[in-house]
Amino acid sequence: MVVDGLLDEIARLYREDDVPWVVGYSGGKDSTAVLELVWLALARMPEAQRTKPVHVITTDTLVENPIVAAWVEQSLDVLRSAAERCGLPIQPHRLTPAVEDTFWVNLIGRGYPAPRPKFRWCTERLKIKPSNQFIRNVVRRHGEAILVLGTRKAESATRARVMTALEQGRVRDRLSPNSKLPNSLVYTPVEDWTSDDIWTFLMQVDNPWGYSNRDLLTLYQGASADGECPLVVDSSTPSCGDSRFGCWTCTLVDKDKSMTAMILNDSEKEWMLPLLELRDELDVSDDRSLRDFRRMNGTVQLFHDQPIPGPYMQAARENWLRKLLAAQEYVRAHGPDTVRNIELVTLAELEEIRRLWVVEKHEFEDRLPDIYEEVTGRGYPGRDLGERLPLGKVELDLLAEICGEDRLHFETVRELLDVERRYRHMVRRTGVYGALEKALARGFYADEADAVARAQRRREAQDNARQVTDVDRVDQLSIDEGQL
Repeated sequence: MVVDGLLDEIARLYREDDVPWVVGYSGGKDSTAVLELVWLALARMPEAQRTKPVHVITTDTLVENPIVAAWVEQSLDVLRSAAERCGLPIQPHRLTPAVEDTFWVNLIGRGYPAPRPKFRWCTERLKIKPSNQFIRNVVRRHGEAILVLGTRKAESATRARVMTALEQGRVRDRLSPNSKLPNSLVYTPVEDWTSDDIWTFLMQVDNPWGYSNRDLLTLYQGASADGECPLVVDSSTPSCGDSRFGCWTCTLVDKDKSMTAMILNDSEKEWMLPLLELRDELDVSDDRSLRDFRRMNGTVQLFHDQPIPGPYMQAARENWLRKLLAAQEYVRAHGPDTVRNIELVTLAELEEIRRLWVVEKHEFEDRLPDIYEEVTGRGYPGRDLGERLPLGKVELDLLAEICGEDRLHFETVRELLDVERRYRHMVRRTGVYGALEKALARGFYADEADAVARAQRRREAQDNARQVTDVDRVDQLSIDEGQL
């Protein structure tokens, strides 16, 4: 009776207007239950009333647990075929982050350190931006959008408080405004259901598009007891790191419990061990030895007289790439047929990482193709930069020999050479002096100790200047009071 009443409500809300629906689907239990309810409600309606589209979106971060990613991708394929066969206006979409926003481009390419609670650079780029961009496009075309999500009050006390607060601002029956996405309303059909309610429904009602709910239960039984990874449309939504099926690279939690449990519970999943090991290597408590003492912009900032570490250094980034490619080769060789062609890192990502290294970081040794061939035994399938590089291998080796152990000196000379090459053929070389000065400012230190000492002296000078300014203000105030 509860399900029948909910199906009637879904059908009524669907017919009330022409606003398209966007259903968040992660492949987990909550979103599967919501999608089934929407499907069943539409299937009971006359075809003439099924007039507006229902977009089903899932965000693939490209670092999802491979088993879950394969499950969701196959589910979308089955869903698409079944919807077309049944004449339902359900349109599935697999969303991915832009190549410049992917996990490996930022970590290996730009050198961002592994995410931490105080530097969670991943959630916005990998999940929020792709889903929000899709929703904004729907709003741009139709004026409004209704988001249908599987969030439940029973997930957590925080979630219950947020959902209860949103209820107070409902502008229509069961529809709450989304503060982060203008002209978007949120509908949460199963907001009052418990986890047991979800599983009872999934076990008693066959999946209408032909995917097995019992296989989904088996997938959950093979891992830990946390909740699924929700559709993330704002920063208040729990991160995948706090849920069952999240990114295998996630360092926002102490351990990847789901992948660990999958491997322990099933010896046939031991092919995922290199992924788990790489994730644990990323999650080191002190990674200062891997990171530059300068920030991304080249400045030195102190905290308790110690430099705040910046991006991963070149050697560390190259090492992460080797480990990632080695893990990919292992999975392809030892995993089941479903992962024989898996891409833990895509060619588009490799090309963007290479561009960041050569163009933005001036590392024109162009080491990425060599690392790829070294690890995989195959030639690099990307572009040949060839003569566009400032120096050849022989000249680079000579420069490295001249600089010896002075890495800062080598990096500074390398950047100066690269800057000069870029401006060489310009008719107007506007900006060349600024670029050269920036390169010199980044690398004129003798070493890290020299950089820290200079930063300390600069801070002391600033403090003294502020004290002098404060004294001048007091003296001027005394003069003003005497004149009064």
